[in-house]
Amino acid sequence: MVLETIAFVLIGLAVGVGAVTLLPAYFPAARSLTVVTAVIAALLGGGISGYALDDHLPALALLFSAVSAVLLVSVLARPDLLAGTGRHRHRHA
Repeated sequence: MVLETIAFVLIGLAVGVGAVTLLPAYFPAARSLTVVTAVIAALLGGGISGYALDDHLPALALLFSAVSAVLLVSVLARPDLLAGTGRHRHRHA
């Protein structure tokens, strides 16, 4: 259980730091917000999947942990703020 928790934290750190490093323009918020969101999402996703699978398939719990971290970090991404894309939405009153 402790090793799985450490693995979940490492997965969350990898997802958060990877997102901020590889796509910095997509994350205008603080870098720490993105990394902390990824870690918490990985912990929750891994914990819930471990509970649902009754700790029989730890590899699948690690996979669900990574998927949940990626999905929640993608919610923070703001591709509409990229400069120079020419795809600005205009709202009319």
